[in-house]
Amino acid sequence: MINSKILIGIMSGTSLDGIDIALTRIDKKKISVLDFLHINYSAELKEKILKLHFPEKNELEKSSMLSNDLAVLTGRGINRLLINNNLSAKQIKGVGYHGQTIRHRPEKGFSTQIGNADLLSEITNLTVVSNFRNRDIAAKGQGAPLVPAFHKDIFYSKTKNRVILNIGGISNITYLPTDGSIIGFDCGPGNILMDHWIKVNHDLNFDKNGKWAKKGQIIDDLLKYFLSDNFFKKKPPKSTGRDLFNLDWIKKSIKKSYSPEDIQRTLLELTAISIAKAIKKYCSKANEIYVCGGGAKNIFLIEILKNKTNLSIQTTGDLNLPEQQVEAVAFAWLANQTLNRKFNNSPDVTGAKGFRILGSIHQS
Repeated sequence: MINSKILIGIMSGTSLDGIDIALTRIDKKKISVLDFLHINYSAELKEKILKLHFPEKNELEKSSMLSNDLAVLTGRGINRLLINNNLSAKQIKGVGYHGQTIRHRPEKGFSTQIGNADLLSEITNLTVVSNFRNRDIAAKGQGAPLVPAFHKDIFYSKTKNRVILNIGGISNITYLPTDGSIIGFDCGPGNILMDHWIKVNHDLNFDKNGKWAKKGQIIDDLLKYFLSDNFFKKKPPKSTGRDLFNLDWIKKSIKKSYSPEDIQRTLLELTAISIAKAIKKYCSKANEIYVCGGGAKNIFLIEILKNKTNLSIQTTGDLNLPEQQVEAVAFAWLANQTLNRKFNNSPDVTGAKGFRILGSIHQS
């Protein structure tokens, strides 16, 4: 194994905005981000990924071909990052490669992320660690969320009960009380439904600062219907994704009399209220919230969350890790644990039968 402290973490989330690549240095007590790169998905690529979330003709070949395309795109990004920082492959310990989730079905015993890790290793000449979720699922866990162990390692406070709230496509919570325990779970949709709805109505990828939602009014009956979904009644451990929360999930419950902006406002309220209820129920002694992910930029959503939780809300940038970089850095950390043969799951979070070393290693 290369005796290096430099690793690369790669994350492509449920929001399908693109690929985050973090160049990191991992010491025993500190993680430093040396550089960061985001690669946007083209509209065509995003559409191909979206189609693979549901059964279609010849999907096996399509997913394999797209897996290669994503590896090439990611590999080019990594090589560019190395050139920009005057680094060679010999100076990199490894890569944590999440890939792009197209199916997450732990209740059926699997989670599928595309992105050809062998091809990525070939393109970059780096050791790549991939397939983090399925070892946890094999141990009867949810395979998600995976980042709470990382959150605990870098965000834990001895004096404050902290909530780390990630609002990506899906919202998930890590609760870090001062007693050293950990709670984590997906609490519902983050940006995913709002992004779907504004795309359909205005051909925009997201509702910047929640401005469109702010023009609407909450539809009480629709909100009540949304909240009646069984997912919100489940106790942790639990995880979810686009398999459940998608455009069809919205459409099956709306009426022609509803205005589009009122639906958007109701979707934002759904995200806020599902987060606030989860914090109140499972993190009742929380002192503060630190938010990361794309939702951290939704000013209106954060304003509503402050009102509902009555807690201080800051971003992880205030803890020296920018909100858009957290998950990519987390996969560098997860890969480092794998390569060091250390446990990197959280059984209390996922429901796995015990601690496991997650990740498949593709040697350079």
